[in-house]
Amino acid sequence: MTELDIAEVARRAGVPASTLRFYEEKGLISSTGRRGLRRQYDPGVLERLALIALGRTAGFSLDEIAHMLDPHGQPRIDRRMLAAKADELDDRIRELSALRDSLRHAASCPAPSHLECPTFRRLLDAAASGGVTAPGRRIPGR
Repeated sequence: MTELDIAEVARRAGVPASTLRFYEEKGLISSTGRRGLRRQYDPGVLERLALIALGRTAGFSLDEIAHMLDPHGQPRIDRRMLAAKADELDDRIRELSALRDSLRHAASCPAPSHLECPTFRRLLDAAASGGVTAPGRRIPGR
């Protein structure tokens, strides 16, 4: 297969060209040259971009992902790092499950006011103490 220009890589990978340029700045991918003003890439960049997308979906930072890829695009993944991320996801799943259950209860609670519902009060107390966070935010001290 011949080299792909930046527009074709962006289309196939489902990311804007600006993301490809940013990934190149970060050292996550590299172009093979230029044809006119357009960057050219080896077709193997698509697999590397898939690895980056998988890492991002799992919650790894771009810096963490950079450490998991060798300069030739091959994965060199630290299994302990994967296990630690899986543990973080387990913790987040537990938090989100408890939040979901509390919200479902609040939606169908027979109490005249949510503030009179003990379950909803526990949810408020947890939020006030930092025990409930928005997705993607870290709980201080954890």
